[in-house]
Amino acid sequence: MKVLVVGAGGREHALVWKIKQSPLVTSIFVAPGNPGTSALATNVPIKVDDLDGLAKFATDERIDLTVVGPEGPLVLGITDEFTRRGLKCWGPSKAAAQLEGSKVAMKEFLRRHNIPTASFKVFARAADAHAYLDDVGAPIVIKCDGLAAGKGVTVARTVEEAHLAVTRMMEQHEFGAAAGRQIVIEEVLKGEEISVFALCDGRNAVMLDYVQDHKQVNDGDEGPNTGGMGAFTPVPGLVRPRDEDEIVRRILVPTMSGCVHEGRPYVGLLYMGIMITDAGPKVIEYNVRFGDPECQALLPRLKTDLVYLLLACLNGTLESKDVDWLPETSVCVTLASGGYPGKFPVDLPISGLDQVRDATVFHAGTKSGKEGAVLTAGGRVLSVVGIGRDLDEARARAYAACDQIRFDGKHCRRDIGKRREARKK
Repeated sequence: MKVLVVGAGGREHALVWKIKQSPLVTSIFVAPGNPGTSALATNVPIKVDDLDGLAKFATDERIDLTVVGPEGPLVLGITDEFTRRGLKCWGPSKAAAQLEGSKVAMKEFLRRHNIPTASFKVFARAADAHAYLDDVGAPIVIKCDGLAAGKGVTVARTVEEAHLAVTRMMEQHEFGAAAGRQIVIEEVLKGEEISVFALCDGRNAVMLDYVQDHKQVNDGDEGPNTGGMGAFTPVPGLVRPRDEDEIVRRILVPTMSGCVHEGRPYVGLLYMGIMITDAGPKVIEYNVRFGDPECQALLPRLKTDLVYLLLACLNGTLESKDVDWLPETSVCVTLASGGYPGKFPVDLPISGLDQVRDATVFHAGTKSGKEGAVLTAGGRVLSVVGIGRDLDEARARAYAACDQIRFDGKHCRRDIGKRREARKK
């Protein structure tokens, strides 16, 4: 079968890498792809938000399955457009994708279906938000309503920092006018945050192994939020049996049934960002696709044919499917540009990629230069994945590879998989 993967980042490189291992697949196309995907598949220069162009390509090339990586085209309705044209597209509908497309819609969904989450208020006027902050104080969480590439959340430790976040979102429109039209202000949840993924076919769901992401830019969870500085899986000891029971019973099941009840059954990959608190698991956010960099950490441990699972989602047959995992630990470290998540330089040459041996490198923000050179092209440049018998061995392999790769201003967290120890220190 022919497969089209939509996207250009590290998540999409990992998806292509895994899909290529399936005996069901004869050829893979990536739109638009990156230098890493070009070694495994055929890159096609179509932007991820060009739904008509993507659908036309899929029709002309007789693509059997389209796999959507990023949230943007899902929120725009790529699955609806492909389905209308008789094309198979893996991912939720436009209506279901609102779980990520709007923080306000997501929080209201949680409230309607009595799913545990942080208490919150929604604001459409900056003046009202500022007045509320003066009343409640800090610490407090401020989230812009729309998509912001994982950077539209501020965990403010002071009232001044909270006011600045409101100004950036609603008055300066740092994340776009639409994203900052409304904001959510919510309580700070304390505990361990984990990423929970479930493959869904509309009525059935199969949970994947737990992952822990590291969102802040610096060690010890210091600095601003990013799209993700690294992840590891599995996460032994972080989720107690009673927590797992509540995740299924109080979060996953009511999420799936709530979507069905509202006429938008969920098909694809559901990401649940969950805080394990003393009062039990609570939802921080939904994403409607694989997390990045969690995807890069998860897929190297997946034994089951990924394409087999994706097709089961679309065919409504997940109930009879099992997911098998390698017993090893996986650690993914993000190599970022200096200055990320703020302003950062691009077009910097990358060297040392050919020296990596005991790790897998997925391209995230790169582009091709002259004479085969690879250049930086984004804030998160590369995802470096180490696999080992335990966390320490996986970390050692990932960081050894990180040290072999060079570009000016290269930055990475050194506590991936050890954040609890780094926070205490």
